[in-house]
Amino acid sequence: MANQLLRLDRRGLVLLYIFLGTLRESGARHIQYLVPEETDKGFFVGNISKDLGLEPWELAERRVRIVSRGKTPLFALNPRSGSLVTAGRIDREELCETMSSCILNIEILVEDTLKIYGVEVEIMDINDNAPSFREEEVEIKVSEHATPGSRFPLPNARDPDVGINSLQRYQLNSNSYFSLQVRGRTDGAKNPELVLEGSLDREKEAAHLLFLTALDGGDPIRQGTVPIRVVVLDINDHIPKFTQSVYRVSVPENLSSGTRVLVVNATDPDEGINGEVVYSFRDVESRASEIFQLDSQTGEVLIQGPLDFEKYRFYEMEIQGQDGGGLSTTAKMLITVVDVNDNAPEITITSSTNSVLENSPPGTVIALLNVQDQDSGENGQVSCFIPNNLPFNLEKTYGYYYKLMTNRVLDREHIQSYNITLTATDQGRPPLSTKTHISLDVADDNDNAPTFAHSSYSAYILENNARGASFFSVTALDRDSEENARVTYSLVEDTAQGAPLSSYISINSDTGILYALHSFDYEQFRDLQLQVMARDSGDPPLSSNVSLSIFVLDQNDNTPEILYPTLPTDGSTGVELAPRSAEPGYLVTKVVAVDRDSGQNAWLSYRLLKASEPGLFTVGLHTGEVHTVRALLDRDALKQSLVVAVQDHGQPPLSATVTLTVAVADSIPELLADLGSLESPTNPNDSSLTLYLVVAVAAVSCVFLAFVIVLLALRLRRWHTSRLLQASRGGLASVPTSHFVGVDRVQAFLKTYSHEVSLTADSRKSHLIFPQPNYADTLISHESCEKSEPLLIVEDSLTGVVKCEPTSNQAH
Repeated sequence: MANQLLRLDRRGLVLLYIFLGTLRESGARHIQYLVPEETDKGFFVGNISKDLGLEPWELAERRVRIVSRGKTPLFALNPRSGSLVTAGRIDREELCETMSSCILNIEILVEDTLKIYGVEVEIMDINDNAPSFREEEVEIKVSEHATPGSRFPLPNARDPDVGINSLQRYQLNSNSYFSLQVRGRTDGAKNPELVLEGSLDREKEAAHLLFLTALDGGDPIRQGTVPIRVVVLDINDHIPKFTQSVYRVSVPENLSSGTRVLVVNATDPDEGINGEVVYSFRDVESRASEIFQLDSQTGEVLIQGPLDFEKYRFYEMEIQGQDGGGLSTTAKMLITVVDVNDNAPEITITSSTNSVLENSPPGTVIALLNVQDQDSGENGQVSCFIPNNLPFNLEKTYGYYYKLMTNRVLDREHIQSYNITLTATDQGRPPLSTKTHISLDVADDNDNAPTFAHSSYSAYILENNARGASFFSVTALDRDSEENARVTYSLVEDTAQGAPLSSYISINSDTGILYALHSFDYEQFRDLQLQVMARDSGDPPLSSNVSLSIFVLDQNDNTPEILYPTLPTDGSTGVELAPRSAEPGYLVTKVVAVDRDSGQNAWLSYRLLKASEPGLFTVGLHTGEVHTVRALLDRDALKQSLVVAVQDHGQPPLSATVTLTVAVADSIPELLADLGSLESPTNPNDSSLTLYLVVAVAAVSCVFLAFVIVLLALRLRRWHTSRLLQASRGGLASVPTSHFVGVDRVQAFLKTYSHEVSLTADSRKSHLIFPQPNYADTLISHESCEKSEPLLIVEDSLTGVVKCEPTSNQAH
């Protein structure tokens, strides 16, 4: 029945505490709850989701949790209801012992925002403990001559409950000799004392049995009883007396075992056994008895167990001195434990990340940590710091919580990871410190564009290259990592000679190797300008361009091209004229050739390959000029045939040949007289060629003789052909640049040669040509005509071209 009433009262008390807790929450600035002790697991403490301004379902989504520091959790979060509940049975006496107010502080972390909320939960006491005595029975010895009013200390009862539920009063059973009085102590406790009310007579009653009852103020009232046996002793009229009624001492918590704390002393003027005082602890707490030891003979108080300021800071004990006659007295011993710096700070990483993206803004939170020190005063004041050379700082937030944040933008390409050392140091003497490490990797961000090794590239490719052959490669490096560093190559869209670049060149997107899709011809295509793009695979991708100049190298793939002499378009063959009076070294003609290649491949050399009269003519190695080696003789044939080879300096060299026909005659009549003997080397039909040649020569000769007669009267002094040729060679230094023909950067000098007459013949017609070297790009001005020997200026009636012809002072 009593247990049923107790359960009903407890249930009503729980409802009352919940109501009071709600009232306290509504008026408090911080989150506070009340919960009675001895509640079952899952007991509702408070609506934490409402007090945090969250919905119940947000507790799990925002990863709201209770920060635990390694102790057994007393509370838990119910994510379904959003409430704070008990995680198990709560015993206030175990948590707070004799403290009047039992308040538990817990921290609740909202992990997505890294916010900490402090919650105070006050554990309310219920009357679940009855007062109890440590002694099973107390024996008090009283002299039969004890005077009324003598006091004898009685044992104290202990009740771990607090407030009204704690020990309230003592009762003594009714008797004729003793009464009960209670004295209060400095700490609020009550000391019961047995007071002698009348004289004792050992012969009438040697012992008295009393019962001391301790009662608390709970509902229902709980009590505990201890039997007291009072033994009446024979006379011992002196009671031992301590030198001090209260012994006070302060000791540091780091005293070693066996150290003496103090010495108590009590004296008794009696003699013999009645004067011998024995010391003992009286009514001492169990924890104190484990730490302190009292020598019963000397009164020395020694340390026998470790002191810990963080657990117990103050000890109050009672020392009893009893003589051999059974008389005793007591004194108080107050021991204060002084804190020493024996606890290093503790660092708890509440939440942290092991990776942060580079280029994250300053102030990005890396970790949330808590720093605690179990010492007190300066020994418990902790400061936390990190090395100054790191791009991080610590910011203190709630209580002893710190945020580790970035203080500038991180660059992975500069430093890829950090090993951050956190140091917590207290202010004790000497200070103690604790270190912990946080490893942080810097995640890559695509903040670096690919970079080429050079600002521009030049590539060379030999002409006539094979299609699809690789000829060059470019490489770009990206300082980023993984996908952000994977580079692909491409050509920037452009055109060359009206065609897209992609029709000439292709590039491997992965390796940067360039391939020629076109077989290049140096003579048509000498260089190509393009842009190569390198793009990474980041998001968004970054790119960079580099200019590439491709130069086509010449290959000796063109044979020399002979510009002079050339075959006439009508099929006739030109004939050069050399007078029989020509001296050695006489310039007969010049072979003009060009090569479309360049450099060494276009350097030409000339040589006489074959001659009908060996030793008569020579060819300049570099000029192509044909000179006589000796004077012409009468026995020399009228027609001389020369084969001249023109060869370049390429590897392998290429060459071309030309056949020259040189007519040897001193005068035109002589040439005409012997004309019939000339044979055309290019026409096998000799009879037809001769017929046409005679007719043509006769017609031309008539016209020529008419002009010669007119000019003969004006130019009698300068008739000799050799002097005419020498004067022409002496004036070459003033030849204008228009007499140079440029072909592919090779300049060929075409001279204007003046002869008396050149003869051409074919099978259809015969006529005389006064050779003016009007080659492809060579012009002859009237000024050159005026400065040369006397020429016959003839205008072609068909073409309108003015020709300069030499005059002769000889009559034909």
